[in-house]
Parts: sequence; C-alpha cells; structure tokens
Amino acid sequence: MEQTFIKLNDGNLIPQFGTGVFQVPDGKETLDVVKNALNLGIRHIDTAHAYQNERSVGKAVKESGIVRKEIWITTKLWPSEYGEGITSQAIDKMLKRLDTDYIDLLLLHQQIGDYLGAWKDMEKAVKDGRVKSIGLSNFESHRLEEVLEQATIYPSVLQVECHPYYQQKELKKRIAKYGTVIESWYPIGHGDKGLIQEPLFTRLAKKYHKTNVQIILRWHIQEGTIVFPRTMNPVHMKENFDIFDFELTAEEMNEIRALDNGKRFFTMTLEEQEQNLGAWKPED
Repeated sequence: MEQTFIKLNDGNLIPQFGTGVFQVPDGKETLDVVKNALNLGIRHIDTAHAYQNERSVGKAVKESGIVRKEIWITTKLWPSEYGEGITSQAIDKMLKRLDTDYIDLLLLHQQIGDYLGAWKDMEKAVKDGRVKSIGLSNFESHRLEEVLEQATIYPSVLQVECHPYYQQKELKKRIAKYGTVIESWYPIGHGDKGLIQEPLFTRLAKKYHKTNVQIILRWHIQEGTIVFPRTMNPVHMKENFDIFDFELTAEEMNEIRALDNGKRFFTMTLEEQEQNLGAWKPED
C-alpha cells in the first residue's frame, strides 16, 4: 500500500501522514528533520509562526530538489496576527519566511483574539491564491461555531488533541456537516507510556510485526485522521511512516475505539490560555 491522501471539503488533496516541527530548534535541527522526512517520502510538514522555525522549513523544502507542488506545508497564525488587514500582512510575512509563493494550509493557532477578522482575511487569501486551504487549531469551545456561522469558506481542517484515550467523537459530530477533517496533535498521547503500552496495542503489534506506536498511528489513518508525529530521531521517523503495508480489521478498530476514556494530556482552560498566550508575540 502507498501513503494515503484525504480529499478536503475544498477539493484539495492533503497527505494524511506528515511530520511536525513543534519544539524543533530553528537552523540545523529543523533542516535535518524536514530533509529526513522528505527523503523518506513524507510530503506533509506542519509548522507555525510560534514555532519560530518557518525559515528553516522553507529552506529545507527549497534544498530538497522536490517540486514544490508535491510538498504540503501547513503553518499557523498567532493571535497577535489576527484581524482584518493585520492578518493579510501577516500572511505576506509568512510567505517570505517560508520563501514560497503559496501556503497549502493556513490555520488560526488559538481561539483567542480577533479570529473572526482573521478568518475574513484568510478567505481573501484563498481567493487571491496566496493560500490553498484554511482551517482552525484548538477551536473546541463555542468559538468554533462563531467561525462556522460567519464563514463563506468552511474550515477544511480542525487541528486538536486526538488519540485513542481522547477520540474527539463529539467534536467530530459538530463539524461533520461542514466536511471538516480532524488533524491530531499528540497522536500517541504525548508519548504517554500508559497509552502506548496498552495490552491491546502490544497484542496487535505482535500480530502484525509492528511497534505499539505503529499500531496507534495506523488506527488514526483508518479513522480518517491526519497525523504528524514529531520526532527528531531518523529511526523513529522511519518507523512512524512504515504503517502503510498492513490494515487493522474492523473488529480491531472497534476494540481501539473502546479505549476512549476522555483523558486529555493538555488541560489548560480557555481562560488560562488567554492569560498565557495573549502576552507573547512571536518575532517576525
């Protein structure tokens, strides 16, 4: 089997498996991670202005020699960049940092600030070709519906915490009619040993001659979730990507679905996010 793609509600095809560069230092580290991913055949890189490594992502893509249209770049705007006019300028700066003519997927990083004004500018950026697809990250409160009610272009993607212990079943119901797809950060539960070492995953790993992590990532793929596990270890990256040569049965998928217990690993409230995130601005 080859790696899989998902057709978004705007018609664009997104690689379902990617690599994230959250907390990867700018410079050599990010360059190495992105180049390793691209050399393996991974074609989706997830970054953000707040990660402070967009320039290195763009440089790695340029130096890879791979045709730009074959690589999907996801990035995110910080709340300080939200607002009509402000967001449009921020997108132009983002294009310069990434050294690219367009962004494949642009997300609002947090549900704070003038996200409604930002969404209007993002829709304009789609219409003028600077951005291909737009979506949201971490919008799980009533603010999700605020955006959906105003939108003339519905979010193609909603990026949130999602893993076997927290499967986002209710959130999926809220966005189903819009055709919005879930992207998972913390796809393996922030590396939680309790989750990874679940006896079910150990049993399935033995059956398929895979690792427990590979079983979890394969479950995400079959659930239709987009994943981008972060690792700076080339061996782990290769293992993570080696999940397209087997398939879990319907019964096994249901067994994993039954593990959902509502356990989150990111527990900051909306009020705490506003207090902590509103005071910080990433550099240009």
